[in-house]
Amino acid sequence: MSGLEAGFHLERGEFTLHAELALPARGITALFGPSGSGKTTLLRCLAGLEPSARGYLRFAGQLWQDDAESVFVPPHRRAVGYVFQEARLFPHLSVSANLEYGRRRAGSPLGQARLNHIVELLGLGGLLGRYPAQLSGGEQQRTAIGRALLNEPQLLLMDEPLAALDARRKDDILPYLDELRRELDIPMVYVTHAIDEVNRLADHLVLVEQGRVQASGELMSLLSRLEYPLAHAEGAVSLIEARVAGHDDAYHLSELDFPGGPLTVARLRAGLGEPVRVAVHARDVSITLAPAEQTSILNILAATVSEISQEDPARVTVRLRLQDSGQGSGDGEGVYLLARITRKSCERLGLAPGREVYAQIKSVALIG
Repeated sequence: MSGLEAGFHLERGEFTLHAELALPARGITALFGPSGSGKTTLLRCLAGLEPSARGYLRFAGQLWQDDAESVFVPPHRRAVGYVFQEARLFPHLSVSANLEYGRRRAGSPLGQARLNHIVELLGLGGLLGRYPAQLSGGEQQRTAIGRALLNEPQLLLMDEPLAALDARRKDDILPYLDELRRELDIPMVYVTHAIDEVNRLADHLVLVEQGRVQASGELMSLLSRLEYPLAHAEGAVSLIEARVAGHDDAYHLSELDFPGGPLTVARLRAGLGEPVRVAVHARDVSITLAPAEQTSILNILAATVSEISQEDPARVTVRLRLQDSGQGSGDGEGVYLLARITRKSCERLGLAPGREVYAQIKSVALIG
């Protein structure tokens, strides 16, 4: 199945949306940017909820909009599930009845097995007899997601579904969204301005700024690209997709394997071969010209300096390409890490593009 291709132009007061998109047919695409950048407007254009937007939209080989051909498929005829910031459940219906509403709207009747799967996937089994007023914010959102999925969409659109939740409720629902990413075979477009949600959930990233698409691409690559703002944020991270290679029960550690080499982390519950996503903060990476032997740091990886960018008079960010990356990852040219170090250290080490070094990783955080 082909992905999504779209281009929209919309003027509303002083705001102008002028954006083009090309998104993959699977996984979660995050529309990320500050408040007011146009993320929700762009999402509404995809759903057909902005009829005054001019442009085109083709999804999975279906033409949903093309002004040049006078084509506009109305929202109810698009195979789209839409989850709003607020759950928007029917207050007079139980969770079970709200889910049934979504099932009835599907193009073809869904069997009980499909309903049971969605209920299990979202942990709704113990909530079916409750009403929305008896649910927490996270439970309401899980019900709203289930209702949208039971409509059998080919494309799931989610507009900041965690924005109204406090930190505890947000942590409660994130594992369910993570499971959707692993289980569902349909593409999802997820609007957020929270980078932690992007790091945990997204496969593809679209950076939106002032109604324009600033950049679009595979998440791992964009996070480490120095021409984009995320690499210069105070909490800049590099993400690594790895697999569990072994466990060291004597020291309560786990060994991970990825194209850039091995990593040692605190003991995981995951079984051998299971995929995990880890984050390495740029501030937790130091650089040395030779591999240290008498050190408490366990994760030391051979790398080559790719680029250097000065952040302020005192600090630079160094983009490192890990040398043991023959399998390919990130932007197709290897696995990359960011290191935030002092400008003095950079000059003392004589760092420059092409210099072979070692990246010392002080801390690795499991995020999914």
